[in-house]
Amino acid sequence: MFEKLVAFRNALIKFLYKTVLKPIFFGMDPELVHDRMIKTGKWIGSCALGRWLLRMMFGYGAPILRQDVAGLTFENPVGLAAGFDKNAELTKVLPQIAFGFAELGSVTGEYCPGNAKPRLWRLKKSESLLVYYGLKNDGAGVVAERVAKSVGQAGQRMKIGQKFIYGVSVAKTNNAETCDVEVGVADYAKAYLAALPVADYITVNISCPNAFGGEPFTDRVRLQKLLTELDKYYVVGKPVFVKLSPDLSVTEVDAILAVCAEHKVDGYVCTNLTKVRDNPRILDADVPKNGGISGKVVQGLSDDLIARVYLATEGKKIIVGVGGVSSAEDAYKKIRLGANLLQLITGMIYEGPSVVSEINQGLAELLKRDGYKSVSEAVGRSVEK
Repeated sequence: MFEKLVAFRNALIKFLYKTVLKPIFFGMDPELVHDRMIKTGKWIGSCALGRWLLRMMFGYGAPILRQDVAGLTFENPVGLAAGFDKNAELTKVLPQIAFGFAELGSVTGEYCPGNAKPRLWRLKKSESLLVYYGLKNDGAGVVAERVAKSVGQAGQRMKIGQKFIYGVSVAKTNNAETCDVEVGVADYAKAYLAALPVADYITVNISCPNAFGGEPFTDRVRLQKLLTELDKYYVVGKPVFVKLSPDLSVTEVDAILAVCAEHKVDGYVCTNLTKVRDNPRILDADVPKNGGISGKVVQGLSDDLIARVYLATEGKKIIVGVGGVSSAEDAYKKIRLGANLLQLITGMIYEGPSVVSEINQGLAELLKRDGYKSVSEAVGRSVEK
């Protein structure tokens, strides 16, 4: 009965979102909508009643979805990807809407205003977003302080039984100065050290397609320097992931994996945005040249990279699957290809916030259907030899 009630609730909220709210939102500037949603979320999350209402509207849990990954306990595998809550303003809200974890940021060593507007577009036919924010954020120090005040430091949260996981994505400040390798490494390290006390895990974002100077740390030599520096600050029990681009060649991926194998890297986020414009999944005309694309356009690229990384690392590294997740079937496919955890943003924008609960409920059903007792049992089953 409970599962039927949840399914009915999710369907009703989804219907209202798609027929009432989505047409209004999609008639407005996307960045304006995003900013207003952040402000509204902060307001709702500021009081106990608001948080309770969100739980009633969007919450969902099932024991089969709970798993231990890299020493952390995730109530479910569906997380919010970096890029939505850039400045950690929704930490009171995200645990209420069925997410198992959230990745904040990306944050950089210094305050970063981002690229000039416009910097966010909807590719409606493609069910995707075109993003050109350029790492807009308040700076790692400010964001870390905000997290500490809102939910406490990572160790304190675990001691008092806080089960919601907060990751922090770190990148280098988007300016000309950080194009110098040494300056760029120092900037990453500054962001890393600021995030360390409040993050349950840290993602090193080397694949932002919208930053000054491109993606210099996908180069083997530069990545070696970066990870050598970050190794100095590694804390056992606080895993480090590297976020990969979907546009890397097989040779480039193999080189990055080889470098990471020499350092304290626990896993990979697959993937960031794609810059490629000849992708057959792009159905919209007149796509701006600047920016990277999320959503359904990157789904296949993400799936392919997940499987490649899983096989290359023999399933010994954690994989976070990102790109085109908007249904339980999308999520389950990524898990079976090798993803331990999942992240989304674009799917929530196109399908509404109830999609998080919907995905989790659907995942639980798919796992039970196939005879699995946990998410971890299904990881990589489609590609294992």
